[in-house]
Amino acid sequence: MRLLHIADLHIGKRVCEFSMLEDQRHVLSQVVDLVEKRGVDAVLVAGDLYDKSMPSAEAVALVDWFLESLAGTGAQTVVIPGNHDSAERVAYASGLLGRQGIHVAPVYTGHIEPVCLADEHGVVDVWPIPYLHISTVRHYFPDEKISSYTDALRVAIDACDLRCVDDEGRPVRNVALAHQFVTAGGVSPERCDSELSVGGMDNVDASVFDAFDYVALGHIHGPQRVGRDAVRYAGSILKYSLSEWRGEKSAVLVELGEAGTEPGIELVPLVALHDLRRVRGPLERLISPEVADAAGTSREDYLYAVLTDENPELDAMARLRNVYPNVMSLEYDNARTRAAGIAEGAAPADDAASPLELFRDFYEQQNGSGLTEGQLAIVTEELERIGVL
Repeated sequence: MRLLHIADLHIGKRVCEFSMLEDQRHVLSQVVDLVEKRGVDAVLVAGDLYDKSMPSAEAVALVDWFLESLAGTGAQTVVIPGNHDSAERVAYASGLLGRQGIHVAPVYTGHIEPVCLADEHGVVDVWPIPYLHISTVRHYFPDEKISSYTDALRVAIDACDLRCVDDEGRPVRNVALAHQFVTAGGVSPERCDSELSVGGMDNVDASVFDAFDYVALGHIHGPQRVGRDAVRYAGSILKYSLSEWRGEKSAVLVELGEAGTEPGIELVPLVALHDLRRVRGPLERLISPEVADAAGTSREDYLYAVLTDENPELDAMARLRNVYPNVMSLEYDNARTRAAGIAEGAAPADDAASPLELFRDFYEQQNGSGLTEGQLAIVTEELERIGVL
Protein backbone atom coordinates (compact mmCIF):
# COMPACT_ATOMS: atom_id res chain seq x y z
CA MET A 1 0.00 0.00 0.00
CA ARG A 2 1.26 3.44 -0.91
CA LEU A 3 0.63 6.28 1.57
CA LEU A 4 1.40 9.98 1.22
CA HIS A 5 2.04 11.71 4.55
CA ILE A 6 1.74 15.49 4.85
CA ALA A 7 1.16 17.75 7.86
CA ASP A 8 0.97 21.31 9.12
CA LEU A 9 -0.78 22.86 6.15
CA HIS A 10 -1.74 25.98 8.17
CA ILE A 11 -4.14 27.09 5.47
CA GLY A 12 -4.86 30.80 5.81
CA LYS A 13 -1.56 31.62 7.50
CA ARG A 14 0.11 34.98 7.04
CA VAL A 15 3.89 35.37 7.33
CA CYS A 16 5.11 38.89 8.09
CA GLU A 17 1.65 40.04 6.91
CA PHE A 18 2.02 38.27 3.55
CA SER A 19 -0.91 35.97 2.74
CA MET A 20 0.22 32.43 1.94
CA LEU A 21 -3.00 31.32 0.20
CA GLU A 22 -1.60 31.48 -3.34
CA ASP A 23 1.56 29.65 -2.25
CA GLN A 24 -0.48 27.04 -0.40
CA ARG A 25 -2.67 26.34 -3.42
CA HIS A 26 0.47 25.93 -5.54
CA VAL A 27 1.89 23.28 -3.18
CA LEU A 28 -1.43 21.52 -2.64
CA SER A 29 -1.76 21.18 -6.42
CA GLN A 30 1.57 19.33 -6.37
CA VAL A 31 0.22 17.02 -3.67
CA VAL A 32 -2.82 16.17 -5.81
CA ASP A 33 -0.53 15.53 -8.80
CA LEU A 34 1.66 13.26 -6.67
CA VAL A 35 -1.35 11.23 -5.61
CA GLU A 36 -2.35 10.70 -9.24
CA LYS A 37 1.09 10.11 -10.73
CA ARG A 38 2.53 7.91 -7.98
CA GLY A 39 -0.56 5.75 -7.49
CA VAL A 40 -1.12 6.76 -3.87
CA ASP A 41 -3.77 4.73 -2.07
CA ALA A 42 -4.26 7.01 0.94
CA VAL A 43 -3.26 10.53 1.96
CA LEU A 44 -2.52 11.12 5.65
CA VAL A 45 -2.92 14.73 6.86
CA ALA A 46 -1.40 14.87 10.34
CA GLY A 47 -2.99 17.98 11.80
CA ASP A 48 -3.05 21.77 11.59
CA LEU A 49 -5.23 21.79 8.54
CA TYR A 50 -5.89 25.47 9.26
CA ASP A 51 -3.75 28.11 10.93
CA LYS A 52 -6.56 29.35 13.16
CA SER A 53 -9.44 27.72 14.98
CA MET A 54 -11.79 30.14 13.15
CA PRO A 55 -10.36 30.19 9.60
CA SER A 56 -11.27 32.76 6.99
CA ALA A 57 -13.76 32.04 4.21
CA GLU A 58 -10.86 31.98 1.73
CA ALA A 59 -9.01 29.39 3.80
CA VAL A 60 -12.09 27.18 4.04
CA ALA A 61 -12.63 27.46 0.29
CA LEU A 62 -9.05 26.34 -0.39
CA VAL A 63 -9.39 23.32 1.92
CA ASP A 64 -12.69 22.47 0.24
CA TRP A 65 -10.99 22.53 -3.17
CA PHE A 66 -8.09 20.41 -1.89
CA LEU A 67 -10.22 17.70 -0.32
CA GLU A 68 -12.53 17.59 -3.32
CA SER A 69 -9.52 17.24 -5.62
CA LEU A 70 -8.14 14.39 -3.52
CA ALA A 71 -11.51 12.64 -3.59
CA GLY A 72 -11.44 12.94 -7.37
CA THR A 73 -8.20 10.92 -7.55
CA GLY A 74 -9.87 7.88 -5.99
CA ALA A 75 -7.43 7.84 -3.06
CA GLN A 76 -8.67 7.72 0.53
CA THR A 77 -7.79 10.69 2.75
CA VAL A 78 -7.49 10.63 6.54
CA VAL A 79 -7.37 13.97 8.41
CA ILE A 80 -6.83 14.77 12.08
CA PRO A 81 -7.10 18.18 13.78
CA GLY A 82 -3.97 19.74 15.25
CA ASN A 83 -3.53 22.26 18.03
CA HIS A 84 -4.24 25.15 15.66
CA ASP A 85 -7.54 23.64 14.54
CA SER A 86 -10.98 23.58 16.05
CA ALA A 87 -11.71 19.85 16.28
CA GLU A 88 -15.44 20.56 16.09
CA ARG A 89 -15.18 22.67 12.94
CA VAL A 90 -12.78 20.30 11.19
CA ALA A 91 -15.11 17.38 11.96
CA TYR A 92 -18.15 19.12 10.45
CA ALA A 93 -20.00 16.83 8.02
CA SER A 94 -17.44 14.07 8.64
CA GLY A 95 -20.05 11.35 8.11
CA LEU A 96 -20.93 12.70 4.69
CA LEU A 97 -17.28 13.24 3.78
CA GLY A 98 -16.39 9.70 4.85
CA ARG A 99 -18.68 8.31 2.17
CA GLN A 100 -16.60 10.25 -0.36
CA GLY A 101 -13.32 8.81 0.91
CA ILE A 102 -12.43 11.81 3.13
CA HIS A 103 -12.17 10.48 6.69
CA VAL A 104 -11.97 13.26 9.30
CA ALA A 105 -11.31 12.38 12.94
CA PRO A 106 -14.33 13.19 15.11
CA VAL A 107 -14.06 15.12 18.36
CA TYR A 108 -12.29 12.88 20.88
CA THR A 109 -14.62 11.07 23.29
CA GLY A 110 -12.23 8.49 24.70
CA HIS A 111 -12.75 6.18 21.73
CA ILE A 112 -11.05 6.12 18.32
CA GLU A 113 -12.30 4.16 15.33
CA PRO A 114 -9.78 3.11 12.66
CA VAL A 115 -10.16 3.75 8.97
CA CYS A 116 -9.90 0.26 7.48
CA LEU A 117 -8.04 -0.06 4.19
CA ALA A 118 -6.85 -3.16 2.35
CA ASP A 119 -4.39 -4.28 -0.32
CA GLU A 120 -3.00 -7.57 -1.60
CA HIS A 121 -1.24 -8.15 1.74
CA GLY A 122 -4.38 -7.73 3.84
CA VAL A 123 -5.85 -5.05 6.08
CA VAL A 124 -4.32 -1.72 7.08
CA ASP A 125 -5.98 -0.01 10.06
CA VAL A 126 -5.30 3.73 10.08
CA TRP A 127 -5.84 5.24 13.54
CA PRO A 128 -6.64 8.99 13.47
CA ILE A 129 -5.51 10.25 16.90
CA PRO A 130 -6.47 13.93 17.19
CA TYR A 131 -4.37 16.43 19.11
CA LEU A 132 -4.89 15.53 22.76
CA HIS A 133 -4.51 17.49 25.98
CA ILE A 134 -3.64 15.52 29.10
CA SER A 135 -6.79 16.88 30.77
CA THR A 136 -8.95 15.53 27.95
CA VAL A 137 -7.64 11.99 28.37
CA ARG A 138 -7.96 12.20 32.16
CA HIS A 139 -11.60 13.18 31.75
CA TYR A 140 -12.44 10.00 29.86
CA PHE A 141 -10.17 7.71 31.90
CA PRO A 142 -10.52 8.93 35.50
CA ASP A 143 -9.37 5.61 36.95
CA GLU A 144 -6.08 5.57 35.06
CA LYS A 145 -2.87 6.98 36.53
CA ILE A 146 -1.99 9.79 34.11
CA SER A 147 0.80 12.08 35.26
CA SER A 148 2.37 12.98 31.90
CA TYR A 149 1.54 13.35 28.23
CA THR A 150 3.31 10.05 27.61
CA ASP A 151 0.91 8.41 30.07
CA ALA A 152 -2.04 10.13 28.39
CA LEU A 153 -1.15 8.96 24.88
CA ARG A 154 -0.36 5.47 26.13
CA VAL A 155 -3.80 5.22 27.73
CA ALA A 156 -5.51 6.60 24.63
CA ILE A 157 -3.65 4.14 22.38
CA ASP A 158 -4.25 1.18 24.69
CA ALA A 159 -7.97 1.93 24.41
CA CYS A 160 -7.72 1.58 20.62
CA ASP A 161 -7.42 -2.19 20.95
CA LEU A 162 -5.16 -2.69 17.94
CA ARG A 163 -5.68 -5.90 15.98
CA CYS A 164 -2.85 -8.25 15.18
CA VAL A 165 -4.90 -10.33 12.72
CA ASP A 166 -8.18 -9.78 10.87
CA ASP A 167 -11.27 -11.99 10.90
CA GLU A 168 -9.65 -14.28 8.32
CA GLY A 169 -6.49 -14.71 10.37
CA ARG A 170 -4.32 -12.49 8.16
CA PRO A 171 -1.83 -10.09 9.82
CA VAL A 172 -3.07 -6.52 10.21
CA ARG A 173 -0.76 -3.56 9.74
CA ASN A 174 -1.46 -0.53 11.94
CA VAL A 175 -0.75 3.08 11.03
CA ALA A 176 -1.13 6.03 13.42
CA LEU A 177 -1.74 9.70 12.74
CA ALA A 178 -0.85 11.96 15.66
CA HIS A 179 -0.17 15.63 16.27
CA GLN A 180 1.99 15.85 19.39
CA PHE A 181 5.50 16.76 20.50
CA VAL A 182 7.18 13.35 20.23
CA THR A 183 10.70 12.58 21.45
CA ALA A 184 12.83 9.44 21.41
CA GLY A 185 14.55 8.55 24.67
CA GLY A 186 14.48 12.17 25.76
CA VAL A 187 16.02 13.43 22.50
CA SER A 188 13.88 16.23 21.08
CA PRO A 189 13.27 16.73 17.36
CA GLU A 190 14.96 19.63 15.64
CA ARG A 191 12.88 22.78 15.90
CA CYS A 192 12.91 26.14 14.16
CA ASP A 193 13.09 29.38 16.17
CA SER A 194 9.31 29.78 16.23
CA GLU A 195 8.94 26.32 17.85
CA LEU A 196 11.38 26.66 20.74
CA SER A 197 8.46 27.04 23.16
CA VAL A 198 7.01 23.72 21.97
CA GLY A 199 7.77 20.72 24.14
CA GLY A 200 8.64 20.40 27.78
CA MET A 201 5.67 19.17 29.80
CA ASP A 202 3.76 18.06 26.68
CA ASN A 203 6.53 15.69 25.60
CA VAL A 204 5.35 12.25 24.40
CA ASP A 205 7.91 9.43 24.24
CA ALA A 206 7.97 7.62 20.89
CA SER A 207 7.74 4.26 22.68
CA VAL A 208 3.96 4.71 22.96
CA PHE A 209 3.82 4.09 19.19
CA ASP A 210 5.89 0.87 19.18
CA ALA A 211 2.94 -1.25 18.05
CA PHE A 212 2.46 0.74 14.82
CA ASP A 213 4.02 -0.11 11.47
CA TYR A 214 4.14 3.57 10.54
CA VAL A 215 3.48 6.74 12.54
CA ALA A 216 2.56 9.90 10.62
CA LEU A 217 3.34 12.85 12.88
CA GLY A 218 2.47 16.51 12.69
CA HIS A 219 3.32 19.52 14.90
CA ILE A 220 7.03 20.10 14.15
CA HIS A 221 7.74 21.89 10.88
CA GLY A 222 11.04 20.25 9.96
CA PRO A 223 10.82 16.84 8.22
CA GLN A 224 12.65 14.24 10.33
CA ARG A 225 12.54 10.78 11.89
CA VAL A 226 11.95 10.29 15.60
CA GLY A 227 13.82 7.29 16.99
CA ARG A 228 13.15 5.03 13.98
CA ASP A 229 12.48 5.60 10.28
CA ALA A 230 8.85 4.57 10.58
CA VAL A 231 8.09 7.32 13.12
CA ARG A 232 8.47 10.69 11.50
CA TYR A 233 7.36 14.27 11.09
CA ALA A 234 6.44 15.21 7.54
CA GLY A 235 7.10 18.86 8.33
CA SER A 236 5.06 21.81 7.09
CA ILE A 237 4.27 22.18 3.39
CA LEU A 238 5.87 25.65 3.24
CA LYS A 239 8.51 27.65 5.10
CA TYR A 240 6.43 29.51 7.66
CA SER A 241 9.29 31.00 9.70
CA LEU A 242 12.28 33.11 8.71
CA SER A 243 14.48 30.66 10.61
CA GLU A 244 13.50 27.94 8.11
CA TRP A 245 15.17 29.63 5.14
CA ARG A 246 17.85 26.96 4.84
CA GLY A 247 15.40 24.04 4.95
CA GLU A 248 13.62 22.08 2.24
CA LYS A 249 10.00 20.93 2.25
CA SER A 250 8.71 17.54 1.19
CA ALA A 251 5.91 15.00 1.41
CA VAL A 252 6.62 11.50 2.74
CA LEU A 253 5.82 8.67 0.33
CA VAL A 254 5.44 5.46 2.33
CA GLU A 255 5.43 1.96 0.84
CA LEU A 256 3.78 -0.50 3.22
CA GLY A 257 4.73 -4.07 2.40
CA GLU A 258 3.82 -7.25 4.20
CA ALA A 259 3.26 -7.21 7.95
CA GLY A 260 6.55 -7.31 9.85
CA THR A 261 8.60 -5.61 7.12
CA GLU A 262 10.01 -2.11 7.32
CA PRO A 263 8.12 0.42 5.18
CA GLY A 264 9.90 2.13 2.33
CA ILE A 265 10.35 5.87 2.86
CA GLU A 266 10.84 8.48 0.13
CA LEU A 267 10.87 12.23 0.68
CA VAL A 268 9.31 13.85 -2.38
CA PRO A 269 10.27 17.56 -2.68
CA LEU A 270 7.53 20.18 -2.61
CA VAL A 271 8.54 23.19 -4.70
CA ALA A 272 7.33 26.55 -3.40
CA LEU A 273 5.88 29.20 -5.68
CA HIS A 274 8.15 31.69 -3.90
CA ASP A 275 11.15 30.39 -1.99
CA LEU A 276 11.90 31.97 1.38
CA ARG A 277 15.58 32.85 1.60
CA ARG A 278 18.03 35.21 3.26
CA VAL A 279 20.25 37.75 1.53
CA ARG A 280 23.05 39.57 3.33
CA GLY A 281 25.36 42.40 2.36
CA PRO A 282 25.51 46.12 1.56
CA LEU A 283 22.33 47.55 0.04
CA GLU A 284 23.93 48.59 -3.24
CA ARG A 285 25.29 45.09 -3.80
CA LEU A 286 22.01 43.36 -2.95
CA ILE A 287 20.03 45.43 -5.46
CA SER A 288 22.63 44.99 -8.21
CA PRO A 289 21.67 42.75 -11.19
CA GLU A 290 24.60 40.48 -10.33
CA VAL A 291 22.92 39.47 -7.07
CA ALA A 292 19.26 40.00 -7.96
CA ASP A 293 19.48 37.75 -11.02
CA ALA A 294 21.80 35.08 -9.63
CA ALA A 295 21.21 31.56 -10.92
CA GLY A 296 18.72 29.50 -8.96
CA THR A 297 16.99 32.50 -7.41
CA SER A 298 14.02 34.68 -8.28
CA ARG A 299 13.34 38.32 -7.59
CA GLU A 300 9.83 37.19 -6.57
CA ASP A 301 11.12 35.08 -3.66
CA TYR A 302 10.24 35.98 -0.09
CA LEU A 303 13.35 37.63 1.33
CA TYR A 304 14.82 38.07 4.76
CA ALA A 305 17.32 40.91 4.15
CA VAL A 306 20.28 41.67 6.40
CA LEU A 307 22.10 44.90 5.51
CA THR A 308 25.72 45.31 6.57
CA ASP A 309 26.01 49.04 5.76
CA GLU A 310 27.49 50.92 8.71
CA ASN A 311 25.06 53.80 8.26
CA PRO A 312 21.34 53.18 7.79
CA GLU A 313 20.37 53.75 4.18
CA LEU A 314 17.54 56.17 3.40
CA ASP A 315 14.39 54.30 2.24
CA ALA A 316 16.25 50.97 2.33
CA MET A 317 13.06 48.90 2.41
CA ALA A 318 11.55 50.82 -0.51
CA ARG A 319 14.72 50.40 -2.58
CA LEU A 320 14.86 46.69 -1.80
CA ARG A 321 11.20 46.19 -2.69
CA ASN A 322 11.74 48.04 -5.97
CA VAL A 323 13.96 45.07 -6.94
CA TYR A 324 12.47 42.34 -4.72
CA PRO A 325 8.72 42.97 -4.28
CA ASN A 326 8.36 40.32 -1.55
CA VAL A 327 10.87 41.47 1.05
CA MET A 328 9.43 40.22 4.36
CA SER A 329 11.96 41.48 6.86
CA LEU A 330 14.85 43.92 7.05
CA GLU A 331 17.51 44.24 9.74
CA TYR A 332 21.06 45.55 10.07
CA ASP A 333 24.21 43.73 11.12
CA ASN A 334 26.94 46.29 11.68
CA ALA A 335 29.00 47.90 14.42
CA ARG A 336 25.98 49.83 15.68
CA THR A 337 23.73 46.81 16.10
CA ARG A 338 26.53 44.73 17.58
CA ALA A 339 27.25 47.52 20.08
CA ALA A 340 23.55 47.61 20.95
CA GLY A 341 23.65 43.87 21.57
CA ILE A 342 26.57 44.24 23.93
CA ALA A 343 24.83 47.14 25.65
CA GLU A 344 21.92 44.89 26.64
CA GLY A 345 24.04 43.55 29.48
CA ALA A 346 25.17 46.97 30.64
CA ALA A 347 24.13 48.53 33.92
CA PRO A 348 20.81 50.37 33.92
CA ALA A 349 20.83 54.11 33.37
CA ASP A 350 21.14 56.49 36.33
CA ASP A 351 17.64 57.55 37.40
CA ALA A 352 19.02 61.05 38.05
CA ALA A 353 20.32 61.49 34.50
CA SER A 354 18.84 64.34 32.47
CA PRO A 355 16.86 63.70 29.24
CA LEU A 356 19.83 65.02 27.26
CA GLU A 357 22.24 62.63 29.02
CA LEU A 358 19.86 59.71 28.46
CA PHE A 359 19.59 60.54 24.77
CA ARG A 360 23.36 60.85 24.40
CA ASP A 361 23.84 57.40 26.03
CA PHE A 362 21.13 55.86 23.86
CA TYR A 363 22.61 57.33 20.68
CA GLU A 364 26.08 56.04 21.51
CA GLN A 365 24.78 52.53 22.27
CA GLN A 366 22.87 52.43 19.00
CA ASN A 367 25.60 53.91 16.76
CA GLY A 368 28.89 53.04 18.43
CA SER A 369 29.95 56.70 18.59
CA GLY A 370 28.83 59.89 20.33
CA LEU A 371 26.87 62.88 19.04
CA THR A 372 28.73 65.46 17.01
CA GLU A 373 28.63 69.09 18.18
CA GLY A 374 26.08 69.89 15.46
CA GLN A 375 23.85 66.95 16.41
CA LEU A 376 24.11 67.82 20.09
CA ALA A 377 22.98 71.38 19.35
CA ILE A 378 19.94 70.12 17.38
CA VAL A 379 18.92 67.67 20.10
CA THR A 380 19.34 70.32 22.81
CA GLU A 381 17.21 72.76 20.86
CA GLU A 382 14.43 70.17 20.33
CA LEU A 383 14.40 69.10 23.98
CA GLU A 384 14.16 72.73 25.06
CA ARG A 385 11.35 73.34 22.55
CA ILE A 386 9.21 70.54 24.02
CA GLY A 387 9.97 71.70 27.54
CA VAL A 388 11.98 68.80 28.97
CA LEU A 389 15.17 70.81 29.51
